Amino acid sequence: MRDILVHAGNFKTWGSGIDYAAHLATKLDASLTGAYVYPSPLHMMPPYGSPALLSAIIENAREIEETAHASEQSFVAWTQGLGVRHAAWQVAEGYVPDVFAHIGNWTDLLVLQRDPDTAWGSPYDLGALVLRVDIPCIVLPRDVREARLECIALAWNGAPEAVRAIHAALPLLQRAQRVVLLSGERRDSFIEIGWKPPFEIEVYLGRHGIVPERKAIVVDEDHAGTALLETAAQVDADLLVMGAYGRSRFSEWAFGGATRQVLRDAALPVFLRH
Repeated sequence: MRDILVHAGNFKTWGSGIDYAAHLATKLDASLTGAYVYPSPLHMMPPYGSPALLSAIIENAREIEETAHASEQSFVAWTQGLGVRHAAWQVAEGYVPDVFAHIGNWTDLLVLQRDPDTAWGSPYDLGALVLRVDIPCIVLPRDVREARLECIALAWNGAPEAVRAIHAALPLLQRAQRVVLLSGERRDSFIEIGWKPPFEIEVYLGRHGIVPERKAIVVDEDHAGTALLETAAQVDADLLVMGAYGRSRFSEWAFGGATRQVLRDAALPVFLRH
């Protein structure tokens, strides 16, 4: 992970999400780009607005753009003061999920923060972002600042989403002192394929120098989110890695219950890969 992107919901002050992203970039010796996105003035225009109103909306958007762009020096200085060797600042106009889907083409990880007081900080909005971008995301609770990686918990049920999440998180797992598999009921997503021998997650992790502990979680699907969070707390995990599951292939805009609950309630950072 050489390029980390962080969503800046505010360009006047730098909050805990920026601190976390900067600490993580320092640990990984990665570059860090902060991105502030403001809506297009055309999307803010009422259906029957006057030309004068449109002109005022456009002028206001340009003022926001100029003020946000002027924050570049402050962002770079702040993050470099936290140890980041290369920092950059990006301002964009548009719909936030589309903007980050585009910027994500040249970054490795997106850091987001759960904060209902900021734009795109609610669990629902964060879910839309995670589903739209094609890169791994770390979703932070409101006040976490330090990127600790001593213990990482993996939500494991054999599903393709879980495999993708663990594969994407390998650079972080290789830095952890402990990796704990939170092993739930296995999903046979590819039941028509007969693997000989069957895929074993411990063998896969061992090839990457990772020897995990295993902790079983025996609950039904309705309580999986609660069980994951409780067990992650019991093992003192600094990060939870899990696949981001949609309800079905035909309605992936809506997360399944476990992912939705983790996005809403997690008190630790969560690494998600859809």
